[in-house]
Amino acid sequence: MDESQLVSAAKSGDLPAFNQLVLNHQTLAYNVAYRIVGDPDLAADATQDSFIKAYKALHTFHGGAFKPWLLRIVTNTCYDYLRARKRKPTNSLDDAIESGDHQLRFRDSSEGPEDYVERRELNGIIQWAVEQLSAHQRAVVVLVDIEGFSYEETAAILAVSLGTVKSRLSRARAKLRDILQAHQELLPARYRSPITEHA
Repeated sequence: MDESQLVSAAKSGDLPAFNQLVLNHQTLAYNVAYRIVGDPDLAADATQDSFIKAYKALHTFHGGAFKPWLLRIVTNTCYDYLRARKRKPTNSLDDAIESGDHQLRFRDSSEGPEDYVERRELNGIIQWAVEQLSAHQRAVVVLVDIEGFSYEETAAILAVSLGTVKSRLSRARAKLRDILQAHQELLPARYRSPITEHA
């Protein structure tokens, strides 16, 4: 069954069809949730809640692409989780580096151990920097820069205008650049600016 057939079957109450939709999208949904909320357990909860909400709201899905509709539910659920958390103290940068494996998908078999450790540390630092952004900025960075969605797809997922996506992304990238420049000493050597190396 293709995706539209799975959605139709799920809307008719076919639970195995909905379970297949979950299997098809759970990794992407979790990755988006993790990058937005920044905590693996919270991301797992948000992902599960999102699929429950999606199942209950299937009757409101009136065609089109299922993935943007689902990811809108995921991002809104993450916003709810972040609001409920009320700016709980953010993880330290050390915690982010130590938990870097949560955002690594696969280890490249051609990379050596030093490269793997460097990539893990860099991913941890980037995740920590992303967590410093507002929820709306975090969502556009996750969708466009990390998951590779186009501006148009991101606008559809977030239910905002194309201009809003572009402005949020521009502000988010500028803030990320400022955060990473302010903490260059924590970056692997090849990612530091030459000025920092001579200081």
